[in-house]
Amino acid sequence: MAEVADKLPPVTDEQWQKLNKFNRKITEEFLEESTSLSPKTIRQYKSALMIFFYWVYEHCDDKSLLEIKSRDFLKYQNFLVRRGMSSSGVRLKRAAISSLNGYIITYYEDEWPTFKNFITKKITAPTLNDLHTKQPMNAEEWDTLLKNLEEREQWQKIAYLKFTYSSGCRRAESRQLLKEVVNYLPIIKEKKIKNEDGVEEMKNIKFYITHDIRCKGKGSIGKIRKLQFDQDALDAINKWLEMRGEDDCPYVFAVKRQGIYQSAGEGLFNDWCKDDFSKVINRRVHPHQLREQRATNMVLHQNKDIRAVQALLGHASSSTSEIYVIRDGSEDVEDAFTD
Repeated sequence: MAEVADKLPPVTDEQWQKLNKFNRKITEEFLEESTSLSPKTIRQYKSALMIFFYWVYEHCDDKSLLEIKSRDFLKYQNFLVRRGMSSSGVRLKRAAISSLNGYIITYYEDEWPTFKNFITKKITAPTLNDLHTKQPMNAEEWDTLLKNLEEREQWQKIAYLKFTYSSGCRRAESRQLLKEVVNYLPIIKEKKIKNEDGVEEMKNIKFYITHDIRCKGKGSIGKIRKLQFDQDALDAINKWLEMRGEDDCPYVFAVKRQGIYQSAGEGLFNDWCKDDFSKVINRRVHPHQLREQRATNMVLHQNKDIRAVQALLGHASSSTSEIYVIRDGSEDVEDAFTD
C-alpha cells in the first residue's frame, strides 16, 4: 500500500492577505460567480486555489496569474507529486486552476485577449491510482462489526451502517436523513421473482422511501432524490432514536454538544470508520466502501442486473455503476430489496 502524504496545510486568512491582490480578487470573483459548482466543490476549489497562489507567492515571486507560464505550473504539479499527494488530489488542484483560467478566457477576453490556459495537454495529469485496495467487507466482517457494536450498545453507528448500506448512499446524503422517516408507510409491490429452481413466482417486495435529499450534482441545488431503504435499516433507526430519546434536532444522525443534539457532519462518519470500525475488523474501512459493498453484493451475490444498482445509487449511466462492483437483470430499484 502506498504511503499517504500529509495534507498540505490550509492557507490562513492572514497568509492570504499577503498575496498578490489581483490573484486574490480574481479567485474570489470566480468562486462567487461559479453557480454551476456544488457548495462542496466550491470549498474544495477555494482551498486548492489558495494553496496554489501561496506556492506562487513563495516560489514565483508572487507573480500575477496573468504572468504564470506553463513551466511554473509544471513545477507546482511536480512539487505535489514529489510530496506524495494522490493522483486524485493532484487532479483536483489541477481542475481548480484550469477552471479559473477558463473563467478569465471566457469573461475577460477583451481585457486580456492574449491570456491562455497555461495547463496544457503536454503537462499530463498523473495517472489515476488507488492508495488503498478496494475491498468491501465480506459477510463475516460485516456480522462481526455489527455484533461488536451491539455488544457496546452503539446504536447510532449501527443505524448509520445499515441505512447507508441499504440505501447505497454517500455520507453527505446520510447526514440529511430526518427522524420523520420512521413514520413513513412502507412501499409494497408485487413482482415476479425467480426462485432457486429458476421458476418465476409472485412475491411482495417491501421497502421505504425517504424525503427529498440533495445528492451529488452540479450547482447549489444538486440532484434531488428520494432514497430507498429496507426494514432492517428502519428497525436500526428506530432503536437508535428510542435510546436517544426526545430532542429538538430533526436529524437521525447527530452529535451532542453541551447537552444539545446537533446535526452530524460528514467528518463524524469518517471518524467512526477510522477510529472504530477499522479497528474492529483489523483493516481500513471508509464510508464510500459501504456504497461499493452494496453494489458488489447486489451483482455478485444476489445476481441483480447492473441496472438495479444504477437505480439504487442514482447514477446516470450503468457504466458508472459498474465501477462500484468489486469483482474477485432487473427492471428498477425495487429489485435491490429482493432476496
